[in-house]
Amino acid sequence: MPNTLEALFDYLKTRFDDEPKPRPHIGEAMGFWLYYTAIAEEIPILEAALNTTTDKDLVKLLEDTKKLALHQMQATEEFMLKEGIPLPDTSEKKPVSDPNSVPLGVKATDSEIANLISAKIATNIVMCATNNSQSVRSDIGLIWMRFQSEKSVLGMELKTKMKERGWLKIPPAYLPPGAPSN
Repeated sequence: MPNTLEALFDYLKTRFDDEPKPRPHIGEAMGFWLYYTAIAEEIPILEAALNTTTDKDLVKLLEDTKKLALHQMQATEEFMLKEGIPLPDTSEKKPVSDPNSVPLGVKATDSEIANLISAKIATNIVMCATNNSQSVRSDIGLIWMRFQSEKSVLGMELKTKMKERGWLKIPPAYLPPGAPSN
């Protein structure tokens, strides 16, 4: 699926490359600044989670999430620097530590970690959609579409694993008054 998305976005990019590119308006600049901040602050959280869990599936999901965050952070940073948008200050990396040395009162459970990642991905998707809807420049809109698609694919992978492992928080079924109860 990512290769199909890559091909689609490459095609769309060539379609809009010739359009004039005025300076980003304040909303576009703010969108990049906020998204950069969000994913830059997500990375130390992912590193702390990697220092906490020993579950191989969760470690793989955390590594994939971190890899995508670093990729999007780099792309965002390059765009911001090219357009003259200042970069925010961000937190430092977490050192690698032994998950078995983390005290139980501090250690997050695998379910808590998975649900935190899920919430971060959902927030990122909403940010991308909001930024896309506010963008005037087509090239900026394509950036947000690409980021949103990448996060959505990752979110689907995470949700599948969360269902398998019993980590997904599912609300009760809605039964409207008067509906037959089967």
